[in-house]
Amino acid sequence: MSTTLSYVMVTPYTIAKSRIGGVLSRLLSQADLELVGAQMIAPDEALVKDWAANLRRENPGNAVTLLADYVEQKIGPSAGKRHRSMLLLFRGEDACDKLVKICGHIHPENANVDSFSSETIRDTYSDLIYAEGDPSRVVYFEPAVLTPRSQKDADEDFRIFARFLTGQENLIRNSAAVRDGNIQNTLVIIKPDNWTHHSAKPGTIIDMFSRTGLRMIGIKVHRFSLAEALEFYGPVEGALQKRLAPIYGKKAKEILERELDVALDDETEAVLAGSVGTAYARDQFRRIIKFMSGARPEECPESECQKPGGVMTLILYYEGEDAIAKIRDVLGPTDPLKAPSGTVRREFGSNVMENTAHASDSPEAVAREQEIVKIRENKVLEIINSRLSRKDLSGRD
Repeated sequence: MSTTLSYVMVTPYTIAKSRIGGVLSRLLSQADLELVGAQMIAPDEALVKDWAANLRRENPGNAVTLLADYVEQKIGPSAGKRHRSMLLLFRGEDACDKLVKICGHIHPENANVDSFSSETIRDTYSDLIYAEGDPSRVVYFEPAVLTPRSQKDADEDFRIFARFLTGQENLIRNSAAVRDGNIQNTLVIIKPDNWTHHSAKPGTIIDMFSRTGLRMIGIKVHRFSLAEALEFYGPVEGALQKRLAPIYGKKAKEILERELDVALDDETEAVLAGSVGTAYARDQFRRIIKFMSGARPEECPESECQKPGGVMTLILYYEGEDAIAKIRDVLGPTDPLKAPSGTVRREFGSNVMENTAHASDSPEAVAREQEIVKIRENKVLEIINSRLSRKDLSGRD
């Protein structure tokens, strides 16, 4: 079986109802597919017109017609305003078939509310309501997500998405809210320990952050290069040495006194803090770098330092009143064991080193960190173009 690329489009309604986390939990835990791209987009009239036309060509049946009408009426702009949708790219064997099974089909016309099983995303989050006594007339339809039913359909849609994404920004600032409060942006990183196996954890974490009522205006899959990790966590190195060197200098002194049966003075302890303690703190810093990039600094050839690392993160960008404090309240303190119940780190963090997520702690940190991870850039278009180029060159999948 060949490795293919498919997509799930999360609808504006699903995003507005803060259901992104629930949808992602299903997608990430129920299929052995790799999430390779994620981008918040705001479709324009041209995109939805071409996309809807594609849907109608793919299958002229009633369900597809319903989806095509929905794309034109609900995905595109209304009242002069474009709406946030989220494009998720998945790669793996039989990607289309697997995503269709997880997303589910449009409910049959005679579906009874008691027949829904909540097995699929659409069972849980979509709605299809017919006029009383007239099963031929739909009065309300919300599919929650859209996904192609075949690789041919996916590639045709990818051509349309590629045209649209060319030149598009990665951050979607389309809020109609009056900006009269302390409106801030903040950056969140869902760390590599959440991606070691297929799990609902990342989606659940996003769901917990949704409690804040903040708007997610950007998302991207990111693999830290060694250089990026060193720059991002550079300020931590000095803090680690200041905090850990005295602690482990004292421990080294106690071990030597016990093993050698000798009394050591404070001056010796200071020397041990500057040597053993500093070496320990430096090692802890290098462990952090390896955790975030997949490589320790001394292990990575200089020629590889700028290349994307071997571990995955998901970067989220939020906007809203007092965004920094709200996100950090839900995140919890650095040490998961000291975090209050109900916080992200208490629920999912393992230790100070692997504490499941990062959030900027000040406006200055947001400004610095977003430049390092290049929050305005996204590789989704590059991934789609790579898929289309390979298909065009080979004439087959």
